Amino acid sequence: MSNSAAAPFLSIIIPAYNEERRLPPSLAKIVDFLGRQPYTAEVLVVENGSTDRTTAAVEAFIADQTPPGQPLIRLLHSSQGKGAAVKLGMLHAQGEYRFICDADLAMPIDEITHFLPPGLARGTFDVAIASREAPGAVRYNEPAYRHTMGRVFNWLVRVMAVPGIQDTQCGFKMFTRAAAELVFPLQRLDGYSFDVEVLYIARLHHLHLVEVPIHWYHQTDSRVRPVQDTISMVRELLKIRRNGRAGLYRTAAQPAITDELPAA
Repeated sequence: MSNSAAAPFLSIIIPAYNEERRLPPSLAKIVDFLGRQPYTAEVLVVENGSTDRTTAAVEAFIADQTPPGQPLIRLLHSSQGKGAAVKLGMLHAQGEYRFICDADLAMPIDEITHFLPPGLARGTFDVAIASREAPGAVRYNEPAYRHTMGRVFNWLVRVMAVPGIQDTQCGFKMFTRAAAELVFPLQRLDGYSFDVEVLYIARLHHLHLVEVPIHWYHQTDSRVRPVQDTISMVRELLKIRRNGRAGLYRTAAQPAITDELPAA
């Protein structure tokens, strides 16, 4: 869905479910940051079946923008889960670089400079993953039990789907235009495990994945349910493997993909 003649340099995609309280201040920080950058940008908020006033809050923010439309903020609607919301945003985005951004801004928005040239040299990556585990990363205020459960799940991810990546679940990831337009049409999961699935697809297509260390701030009102979501994610890891064996992640011109994983 790209339009290269008028394409912005950066698209920021924000999935939003019941975010009427957290989203307006986050949008204000994002708009302030983008207003100080030398490149063009757009922000796509994908409201995801909210039962609160998320839609009204975004519409009010857009109406109050001064100057109007700087940067362009678009509101889209989905109702099938976070993964479906991100897929919709990625495929409607126009940017040369496309960044998934959680509404809580647990990673301060100014760290996005580390995911773009010259922070990451052009042509040296296809997918850049915000990592709370890479050397130089710092976690703030995270409960010990959350960290432990995250490491257990990541071990399962590395064994079953994406070897070598230490943090697949952080909600901040950058895709080049080409990577986004290859990976997201093949995405099949609508829930939280879409992160693992899109990285699995990227690996199967031999895209270059890099981890970028970030400063990350635990949010006390996180929507993650550690026990329930972990059980669900394990089931979806098995589904990703089955999809891979069935060849569901190949494009029409490619041979069937085997279940052989890349080396760690």
